[in-house]
Amino acid sequence: MDIMDTLREQIESNPIILYMKGSPQAPQCGFSARTVQAVMACGQKFAFVDVLSHPEIRANLPAYGDWPTFPQLWVEGELVGGCDIVAEMFENGELQELIKAAGERAASTEEAKGA
Repeated sequence: MDIMDTLREQIESNPIILYMKGSPQAPQCGFSARTVQAVMACGQKFAFVDVLSHPEIRANLPAYGDWPTFPQLWVEGELVGGCDIVAEMFENGELQELIKAAGERAASTEEAKGA
């Protein structure tokens, strides 16, 4: 599978995905730490990819999303943005609404599949 196909599959199959340096439990840069704290505070499950462990993703995701830096938060296939945007959205309550809605839609889709 081509790296762009891999990125598309990851983004489309995960309602909330964070591309970051490190992991939620051990972020490897301050920007990733701030972003993951905001996402975790929203209370929904999310996927993450450590771009330091995946150099191909680190090299190609900026072109895929037309966003040059990390972290990158994607919700329901759309790029939300990086640290500053996520932090601002968290502060004004937009991030909580966006992530809650995505998590609820994902849960209802899972329930429908299991029924």
